[in-house]
Amino acid sequence: MGAHEAGTTPGLDLARLRPWFAETVPTARVGTLTATLITGGKSNLTYRLADGESHWILRRPPLGHVLATAHDMGREYAVMAALADTPVPVPRLHGLCLDTGILGAEFYVMEAVEGRPYRTAAELAPLGPARVRRISGALVDTLADLHTVDLDAVGLGGFGRPEGFLSRQVARWRKQMTASYSRDLPAAITLHAELDSRAHQMDATARPGIVHGDFRLDNALVDGDDRLRAVIDWEMATVGDPVTDLALMLLYTRLARLVGPELAPDAGDAPGFLNESEITARYAARSGRDLGTLGFHLGLAAFKLAAILEGIHFRHLGGQTVGPGFDRIDEAIHPLLDIGLAALKEH
Repeated sequence: MGAHEAGTTPGLDLARLRPWFAETVPTARVGTLTATLITGGKSNLTYRLADGESHWILRRPPLGHVLATAHDMGREYAVMAALADTPVPVPRLHGLCLDTGILGAEFYVMEAVEGRPYRTAAELAPLGPARVRRISGALVDTLADLHTVDLDAVGLGGFGRPEGFLSRQVARWRKQMTASYSRDLPAAITLHAELDSRAHQMDATARPGIVHGDFRLDNALVDGDDRLRAVIDWEMATVGDPVTDLALMLLYTRLARLVGPELAPDAGDAPGFLNESEITARYAARSGRDLGTLGFHLGLAAFKLAAILEGIHFRHLGGQTVGPGFDRIDEAIHPLLDIGLAALKEH
């Protein structure tokens, strides 16, 4: 999308933004400031701001009525601010605005990090196996570094609710599955029962850490030298059991094999990308975390993704989806639930 002038960018009125921006970023030439909407939809909106010489990124909640807890700008900002001096690369922050009178919602501004968010195997393949291996290794190392951050040392000791984290996750995705009911899914009932029976024990032994919530390669920016420059999209970040991040990252690749790269990121299938065994071994060695309960986490990740897909299927039946592949998405849910049940048995 092209740059927009004041008042024409959905969710961002440049005329109202300029006074705050001039005070927060004194070096900016606010008179020539333009905005480009990078990502929209139901997730947090991301804009690229430019003044002809410099660039910045602005994030705000989606338009319309949203739950504040689901699109908490302060949450994203607090986590990235806490990680600023750690080995985890995050964009430099410029300011958080809690005055909803400016843009109609809270928002924050950060630096524009140059890098590419690789999503598909097709995007990675031209780099060659050696470079892809290096990039995937950096991704795993960054995840392990995130999960070894000392919460108290970075000021996140009171952030989130780590107690009962896994039990709440199991209950949350069961509720989501129920809300999207259109057919009987016996495997979902079985998988939920198995997860529910183990969640309390898993919570009792989990070692809390920072959870990104959606950690994968296309939520990271990679530069031309294959360095991971920044981890982005922290809207689901919390403190809980970090192994949920690892399991979800692994399950995305399995999901892509079921539904195709149009509906799920398949970067993990690019030639040279570390396989599951290599990823878990590298992560365990760097993080020092015991992955003896990985089967539970894989089961939970499969249940979560199945609930999300069933929700998409439900909306498709109501004519609320646009784009290719949605007519076949229901076919992936049964195999995904089977993956979850198998993971519980294997580990």
